[in-house]
Amino acid sequence: MVNVYEAKTRLSTLVDEAAAGAEIIIAKTGKPLAKLVPLGPSRR
Repeated sequence: MVNVYEAKTRLSTLVDEAAAGAEIIIAKTGKPLAKLVPLGPSRR
């Protein structure tokens, strides 16, 4: 879990981690608000 400020400053790194399979919870004042997750396979 990362706070909003940390997520803003580390967004590129967090996106890379999510793309590799991690699920990152973004919180504000300790309350979880959002989840950054990897996308599934592209449907074409």
